[in-house]
Amino acid sequence: NGMTLCICLSYGGRQELVYAVNRLLKEGKSEITDKDISKHLYTADVPDPDLIIRTGGEFRISNFLLWQGAYSEYVILDKLWPDLTDEDLDEALSKFKSRERRFGGVRTN
Repeated sequence: NGMTLCICLSYGGRQELVYAVNRLLKEGKSEITDKDISKHLYTADVPDPDLIIRTGGEFRISNFLLWQGAYSEYVILDKLWPDLTDEDLDEALSKFKSRERRFGGVRTN
């Protein structure tokens, strides 16, 4: 149906960014672009998420997809991951569909 579900285990967004930058430095890059970083992330072959569902009622990103989630919409659910139902997923998707997406401006020098 056009959706991709990604589950991350033992993942850290800061660690991933350090990994990407270190790979670029090893390649001899002296100037790094956002596209360079994106190409060296663990998720380089996966599109950035449109929706991130945060379970457990927590209102923090907890070092999760720091780069990729920049323009993601978040839905916070009080249930823990193992207790989610199809209805909970439908609720999250409904909330997502009702939002007006804004991606901000791009600043250039």
